[in-house]
Amino acid sequence: MTRKMIGLIVAYAFPPTGGAGVQRLSKLAKYLPLYDIEPQALTVSNPSVPLMDPTLTADLPSGMLVTTARTLEPSYRSKQSAWEIASVASPSVRQRLARLATTAVRHLAFPDVQVLWLPGAWLALRGLMRGADSPDVVFISGPPFSPFLLSASARRQGAAVVLDYRDEWRLIREQMEMTRSHLSIWFGDRLEASVLARAHMVTTATEEYRVSLLERFPFLRPEQVVMVPNGFDPSDFPAQLRTQPPDRFRVTFAGTVYRVNRPSGLLAAVREVHRLDPDLASLLELRFIGRVVESEKDALRAMESHGVTMLPYMAHRELLDELSSSHLTLCILDDVPGADRIYPGKVFELMYLGRPCLILCPDGALARLVTETHLGTRFHPDDVSGITSYLLDCLRSFRDAPAVCRSEVSDEVSRFDRRVTAGVFASTMRAALAAASRRPS
Repeated sequence: MTRKMIGLIVAYAFPPTGGAGVQRLSKLAKYLPLYDIEPQALTVSNPSVPLMDPTLTADLPSGMLVTTARTLEPSYRSKQSAWEIASVASPSVRQRLARLATTAVRHLAFPDVQVLWLPGAWLALRGLMRGADSPDVVFISGPPFSPFLLSASARRQGAAVVLDYRDEWRLIREQMEMTRSHLSIWFGDRLEASVLARAHMVTTATEEYRVSLLERFPFLRPEQVVMVPNGFDPSDFPAQLRTQPPDRFRVTFAGTVYRVNRPSGLLAAVREVHRLDPDLASLLELRFIGRVVESEKDALRAMESHGVTMLPYMAHRELLDELSSSHLTLCILDDVPGADRIYPGKVFELMYLGRPCLILCPDGALARLVTETHLGTRFHPDDVSGITSYLLDCLRSFRDAPAVCRSEVSDEVSRFDRRVTAGVFASTMRAALAAASRRPS
């Protein structure tokens, strides 16, 4: 009897770690068996992360082998304390010393602090590769991107290697505070080139990432880099959408609020709505569900009197249920360097949900996706006047006829079904295996 192909998913961000990015991997594990590939996983046993969502483990096939290895990182609470000290205006001597230590770690922990997981991960990978059911393909997903360094070991031990870009590495190392360092600026591209040279195939979450890689690393062949978008799983959604509140116009953003999706233009528009028509504005309820980084909390807290609320992270299915009770959903990308090449993973679930959607983003990948799929109404994130007029129109329509808001789901979105994207991943893994047999390590 022919043995099934085994694909090992190596990822720091894997269930029970929470967050939208994790679902790219949990859904891959869920649906790979449809394509005659047995999934395995190697992940961290003590993740130093802000969010946990044990419900995501329900996606993993029964009996799936999940190997874990410890990281040497400090706890997330310790990291958070260090970041809070870094923002203190007049630090004490002790706080100054802690700030210096944090800066030193940020500059030395290259390419990211999760490099402290690699000793344990390397040993675990070696054990798996020497086992009776050793993986045929090692699929390594980032961010964090330090696990990409395991590609050399996987290839030496006879596996085909696929590197998966859920986000753009260059954007992460140049824009994210905790990964921006002198080392990342000086050696980032060189390190990225060295790991890509060891990959048999590469997958990217957007076509823009793909084009960027091919332009920056000419040794990559176009057929070697495959765009596999994020998506949605129909089985995650409630069978019946929640009833929207009849007495207020509910607008909901779901996800982490941080520098890349800072809602400053939206908040300015909400203030303007309250200035222009306080009675109408009293109908507006604006909810942010999920983690809000420290640097963005004050801006949202200052808007509580304007109907803005923050709700904590919710389990994935509970979150989709809450989103379904909205009259309007939100997708936001601020106009920061690199934003033209990305789109939030949550956007695909907003498509399938079918509620009217307000998209705030610059020209680029997300704007094109909105046009292709007829997702909703789009404004530049700094177009305060346009956003204000749109919100006023929505509120007037709601006041005059508070009907249930629905939006037709475009036929275009079927290609983002996780069962479909798993098939593209499966084909890419087989292509990597074929390339490895032609070019043995």
